[in-house]
Amino acid sequence: LFPDLNTLAQPSEGEMVWVGNQTLISHFILLGLFTHSPLHLFFFSIIMVMFLGALSGNGLMILLISIDSHLHSPMYFFLSWLSLMDLMLISTIVPRMATDFLLGHGSISFTGCGLQILFFLTLLGDECFLLAFMAYDRYVAISNPLRYSVVMSRRVCWLMVAGSWLFGLVDGLIQTIFTLRFPYCGSQKIDHFFCEVPAILKLACADTSLYKTIIYVCCVLMLLLPFSVISASYLQILVAVLHMRSAEGRQKAFATCSSHMAVVSLFYGAAMITYMRPQAYHSSKQDKVVSAFYTMITPMLNPLIYSLRNKEVAGALRKLLGRCPCGGQPGLG
Repeated sequence: LFPDLNTLAQPSEGEMVWVGNQTLISHFILLGLFTHSPLHLFFFSIIMVMFLGALSGNGLMILLISIDSHLHSPMYFFLSWLSLMDLMLISTIVPRMATDFLLGHGSISFTGCGLQILFFLTLLGDECFLLAFMAYDRYVAISNPLRYSVVMSRRVCWLMVAGSWLFGLVDGLIQTIFTLRFPYCGSQKIDHFFCEVPAILKLACADTSLYKTIIYVCCVLMLLLPFSVISASYLQILVAVLHMRSAEGRQKAFATCSSHMAVVSLFYGAAMITYMRPQAYHSSKQDKVVSAFYTMITPMLNPLIYSLRNKEVAGALRKLLGRCPCGGQPGLG
């Protein structure tokens, strides 16, 4: 009953694949985020500006961290990986969406849709766990500064990043494989601007209720486990900061952690709205708006949040631009 992905070629818009007594679709049609109305053309232009801003902002963040010695610490090591993940995440979604909008159609092959699901879910899972490791890094730096260099050694940092990629990849593979194993023999139209699992499952011509329940449980775990680590870390950080005698130390700790909390709130808030709400409370318009938030807006805002609230990054930028002969003072971590 299931199509063999290796035998699917790029079809024409009306092509179907016959398997047994069922006609299985070999490609989907993404309806997109916008129509071609003047207002939506304006919104599309804003999205493209945001895309270019995300590319330049995250690319600049990676460059600054790699060339400035003041930023060679675990906190910025994780931040550089976060910027890379944001670059990859927004590049997985926006170029395809923009091409579909400009060409006037959103046809995507079955295999292409599967690859987009895999990349998107892998990167989404990566960020979930990386943000948790970043919170733990701040907890060690503030609560146990004397042992910070030992606890957060270079080897430990690489293991944390590798673990983030591994967890994300496993989650992405599992969801992609099981999603594509369902037969799709009804409508080809996905009411979304990219291949997201909940939107695709609506087109399956088989009972997906058990699988939807499993996905819901997995997504809750994938979000709540890292979020629990983040919450516990920042609760301990808050206790440690309140016991600091130095007002300057408290201010620096709050400045550093508030940037991370802003990123966590933006990312986890949108992801939880999408994946932790029961299906009965979902609507296509709401899902598209929320998905646009964490696939486009968050990757653009992350480098702005860290650069505006972080003296070391701002100092490195001034140094790169030649406005200041010296970088910012090294901070926590």
